[in-house]
Amino acid sequence: MSRRSFVAYTSGSLAALAHLWAMTESGPFPRWGAGDVDGEMVTWLETTGAELIQLATERRKRTHRLLDAHLNTVTEIISEGRYTRADEQRLHTLAASLAQAIAWQQFDERRHASASRFWHAALHNAHTAGQRDLGAGVLSDLAYQLLWLNDADTAAAVLEHAIPRTQHPAARSLLYLRQARALAVLDEHGRCRQALSQAEKWLDAPSYDPPPAWCSWMSPADLAADTGRCLADLGELRRAHQLMEVGMDLLPATRSKTRAVFLAYQAETHLRAGDADIAAETATRAFDLASRINAPRCVTMVRDLEPELAPYGHIAGVDELLERLRAVS
Repeated sequence: MSRRSFVAYTSGSLAALAHLWAMTESGPFPRWGAGDVDGEMVTWLETTGAELIQLATERRKRTHRLLDAHLNTVTEIISEGRYTRADEQRLHTLAASLAQAIAWQQFDERRHASASRFWHAALHNAHTAGQRDLGAGVLSDLAYQLLWLNDADTAAAVLEHAIPRTQHPAARSLLYLRQARALAVLDEHGRCRQALSQAEKWLDAPSYDPPPAWCSWMSPADLAADTGRCLADLGELRRAHQLMEVGMDLLPATRSKTRAVFLAYQAETHLRAGDADIAAETATRAFDLASRINAPRCVTMVRDLEPELAPYGHIAGVDELLERLRAVS
């Protein structure tokens, strides 16, 4: 079955959604006034939610239901509780962050329709809370999903609406980097390089405020590795290899899922260069790491290399990897 068949929203509807979000102001807060939900309770909900989101990547099985339950609690409070304007803004911001985290889990498990629905819920809550950076980040997540589903045109269009509305430099840098990825797939050399330059510029830009939690991980490691992926798509394999190595060297040991993704990028690039033995060794490392941390999307990235690896099945290392991949297909 095609990956695209899982998507809940058409490309046109997502582009229209991005345009509508960009053109409208945040929604009203109709439940103002003192009530049964106080700041102390909201703080506890925020603290617990932040801890769950942080654990969601490395401990997916242990946090999946907890995230769902926490989001349900927050949405019930929003619907039924009474609170001040400030606390309502905090609750909607928390709901957006939780829905975004769940969407990524669904996306990693290849449940694309469910992921897009949670991202849509996150966008609605970010809009209601007046969180422009968070809303732009959610749109960029949807664009990333579209890129994964081979719809780079719509991904680039969505990001065109999102980028100008970002405020923090780290947020803008990440969105420009994702735009560059889409433009590289479209073979837009000039525009891709412009986006990469903007991503580097904004990543280096000073800010008195810490980056939003949803993009706090954005770093020179991500810029280097994803720039390498862009250059690989543009056919500049030697420079792509160099930048991916830089990204791997800079990546903190705690970011295991990202390391698995970077390794899969490297394996694909080695395969494009005809270095099947190196590609198999790198892909095996990605496969082992993704399997250990239960990252299904990363496993899929390696499995997608199987057709291109198959002609090299007589090479030591390639044959072993192919056997393992066929065992889980």
